[in-house]
Amino acid sequence: MTTFPCSIQDLPTPCLLLRRSRLVANCRKMAARMAEKGVGLRPHLKTAKSIDVARIATAGHSGAITVSTLAELEYFAKHGVDDILYAVGIIPHKLNRIAEVARSGTKVLCITDSASLIPVLNAKADALGITLNLMVEIDVGGLRGGLSDDDEVLAVAREISEADHLSFMGVMTHAGQSYAGPDLDHIESVAEDERQGLVSIAKHVEQQGLVCQIVSGGSTPTATHGKTFEGLTEMRPGVYTFQDLDQYGLQSCGLDDIVVSVLTSIVGHNPRADRILTDAGGLALSKDLAAKKFLDHTGYGWIADTDGNLNEDRLYVAEVHQEHGLLASPNGSVDPEKLPIGSLITVLPNHICMTAAAYDGYYVVEEDGRVSEFWPRVNGW
Repeated sequence: MTTFPCSIQDLPTPCLLLRRSRLVANCRKMAARMAEKGVGLRPHLKTAKSIDVARIATAGHSGAITVSTLAELEYFAKHGVDDILYAVGIIPHKLNRIAEVARSGTKVLCITDSASLIPVLNAKADALGITLNLMVEIDVGGLRGGLSDDDEVLAVAREISEADHLSFMGVMTHAGQSYAGPDLDHIESVAEDERQGLVSIAKHVEQQGLVCQIVSGGSTPTATHGKTFEGLTEMRPGVYTFQDLDQYGLQSCGLDDIVVSVLTSIVGHNPRADRILTDAGGLALSKDLAAKKFLDHTGYGWIADTDGNLNEDRLYVAEVHQEHGLLASPNGSVDPEKLPIGSLITVLPNHICMTAAAYDGYYVVEEDGRVSEFWPRVNGW
């Protein structure tokens, strides 16, 4: 068992390091941007899955958050969060758990894009003795979920409004296509498509006598690079809290903004393959190659020292096995003497949401380099 405070050298590997000052700076920056734009901030906590992070991310705002699993919903409600959007299309058999959270006093918002589900959801909400708050999901070009036709949206919104045990709250979207890059012009264009698409549909619905209390957009690239948010009531970025190489490639952050890295040990040298072996493999890093779209020689993550400084030889995790990571150099040759067996390095992750999912929490690193505490996270569904 780890006793705090301690040194990074005392930690097990692989594990997650979280640099507190960077986290606070990222959260303050996004909070200030949304406040300056006159838009509410409902951070998506599917990345962090931690109440300690949530408290920092919601400071100075309404306290409302977004989640993507029922486990997160229950966890954050238990820790006192009282306004939560569950941003995955709702289905009837999940309502039992949602009802339990709602009865505890937490305002729960759910989403749908299905007219056929409305009578079923209404009957289930009636049986459970709750009023289910529903938003209609809109597709603004991401082609994942949601409706794009104004009249279809209106039809679903009207059905919700006319149901005895449902409450129509508004419209929402996720502009996932913003992650496609390849430049700021593209992201700014997606951000404006997101805004215009939501605002146009919300106006169409309201012209028919319904009220959109919430007009909700969200992604870290569009929240970071959007020019205007006029007509929106809130944004739901998530990965901005931690940042990663994918966001660095999207020009949404600098390398010094990356909050969480994977601490790993050097466990071997393989001169035959010109590789250095670590104990952080595919399970510890994930096999997400998102940053490869924008950055050269990223593999499964860039290598830094335990202070977070990028490796001078620009080493990266070129290959992964279940519990092994193989480091390579862009110039094709590694120097094993610079990283003796047993030494510690960190990996800057491609997609921190995926990487962090393998761990039960974060070791919090202060500016002086000491590890002050451990923040648990909730996993599973």
